[in-house]
This record gives sequence, C-alpha cells and structure tokens, in this order.
Amino acid sequence: MSLKNDLFLKALKGETVDRPPVWMMRQAGRYLPEFMEIREKYDFFTRCRTPELASEITVQPIHRFGMDAAILFSDILVVPQAMEIEVQMKPNFGPYLPSPIRTQKDVDEVVVPNVHETLDYVMQAIQMTKEKLQDEIPLIGFAGSPWTLLCYCVQGQGSKTFDRAKEFCFTQPVAAHGLLQKITDTTIAYLKAKVQAGVNAVQIFDSWGGMLSPVDYQEFSWSYIQQIIDALKEEVPVIVFGKGCWFALGDMAKSGAAALGVDWTCSAENARYLSGGKITLQGNFDPARLLSPPAEIKKMVTEMIHAFGKDRYIVNLGHGILPNVPVENARAFIEAVKEYRL
Repeated sequence: MSLKNDLFLKALKGETVDRPPVWMMRQAGRYLPEFMEIREKYDFFTRCRTPELASEITVQPIHRFGMDAAILFSDILVVPQAMEIEVQMKPNFGPYLPSPIRTQKDVDEVVVPNVHETLDYVMQAIQMTKEKLQDEIPLIGFAGSPWTLLCYCVQGQGSKTFDRAKEFCFTQPVAAHGLLQKITDTTIAYLKAKVQAGVNAVQIFDSWGGMLSPVDYQEFSWSYIQQIIDALKEEVPVIVFGKGCWFALGDMAKSGAAALGVDWTCSAENARYLSGGKITLQGNFDPARLLSPPAEIKKMVTEMIHAFGKDRYIVNLGHGILPNVPVENARAFIEAVKEYRL
C-alpha cells in the first residue's frame, strides 16, 4: 500500500520535506456542524461503538480541510469499558464511573479482555475508515496512557487535581501498579489489533501526566508508556503526547518513540533543547488561540513553523480543539501550513 500523501509518515521518519504535515487533536468532532448533526441523533458511546458513525465522523474534517492525517474517532475510555469497568458519558459533565476502583479487591476483579472480541467495533471502524480514505492519507489510532486511564478509574470522573487517584498510588502502591499493568497489557493488545486492522501510526495520550512530580511520573506513568513503545515500535511509528510533561522530554526522546507531542506551555526552543534536537516534535498551538482572527492565526502558525523548523516537525495544537472554535478559524490553521514555503 502506498499513500498518495505520505508527508506525515515522512516527518515521523525524520525525512526532509517541503513543508511540515498538519492535523489537529480532536479534529473529528464537536466544532464541526456536520458532527453536531450526528450528535443530535446518537449518544456518545453509540457513536464510538457504531463503525459506520465512527468512520463517517473520522473523515468529516478531511473532506472539509484536507489534513495530512486522519485520527480515528473514538475515546480513551473504551479500554476501561472493555476491562468491564463501567464508564458513562454524562452530558455537560463528562466521564462518570459509578464504581471507581479504590482497593486491591477492586483491582483483582478487573479483567484483561480479549480485545478482538470486546473492541472489535473499533477494528471495524478502522477498516471502514480506510475504505473511505482510499489511501489518500495515513490513519492514526490512539490510546490513553495507563496513568491517565487510572486517573479516571480511581477518581470516578474528571478532576483538576486527581487527588484520589494520587492518594491510591501513594497509599496502595501494590494495587496501583497491579491496575497499571492490567491497563498496559490491554492497551498493548488493543494497539496491536489496531495496527493489524490498518492504522499507519499510533498516539498515546498522557493527558494527566503533568499532574505528577518528575519522580512519580517515572514510576506511575512513564515506565508503563515505555512498555507500550517497546511492544509496538517495530510495527508502527509511536507518538507520545504528555500534557504538561516537558520535564520528561529527555527520557521520552530516548524511548524509541517516533515523535513527541508538546503542549503550548513549552516553547519550540525549549522542546528542541530538552528532547535533544534529533526527534520529531508535534504541536503546540494553544487551542484557545484558534479564537483569534484568521489572519492572526495564519501569522502565528507561520511563526510557529519557523520556531520548530520545517523538518522533524508535525504541526498540531497543544491539546484538543475547543468546541467553540469557528470553522473558518480551523481552516485558517490548516491553510497556513499547506501554504507554507521557506
């Protein structure tokens, strides 16, 4: 299989390119009117679990803007669901887990599932999406980091501090490491199944890694992400995005990951310095900056590319796109990259 546009894969390999590739985290979703139409008819996990809907949502932004990569519409919490941990998505609230994991007994009851059965709907969505993309651009599969999933499983909902999750790790480390390993084993099997189904790259989202101190990050997050990279790096390029994890960029760069995501609080200069300057970086436009006027967005994107350099760089946001971003502003972001020339 050869892709008509392989700019994204070239950047992951560190090859010289005419311009950097561009995609946006959460590009398939809530800022698009065509997504809102689907959302009116189907609840969140129905959209995730129905391959026809997930694949349609995945390609919506590609039809509109022509990004250099698509990312499968799904959610990181389908993994705990497959592990028989109940997860609900409450409107205007977010994820809610009615029976959070708080004890060793709770951890013992968590299953490592057969992902080919429990998450088969994701694999079907990948195959349908690949048919719709017709080898135009690569497709990215993703998973949450084990630590980020633990945060939800123990806290039971979103949080500004994830204090209960941290308390669990610090007061019951044996139980915490047991849960992290079960999540890691499931995630490895899940991502390998995605590769078999046809994704061209995978991204690990460590959304809550920045909640931990550098020492605790090594113990409760990075050591598990490293297991996932080791298991997958020979099969597929692995991107690691840790929000607020600038302090770990040096270790991340030596991990075998193909690229590292950077959030908007870390400058291009610091990211290049901390990561050693030899690995592909991805990011790091502040999603709220997409609320600026389109002409200003284009100027800032061009400045961002100059700061990172056009090679070993993937243009992206520093976190997911916000629901209130005007469609024309998202278009300005993508166009600025596609029009870029040295």
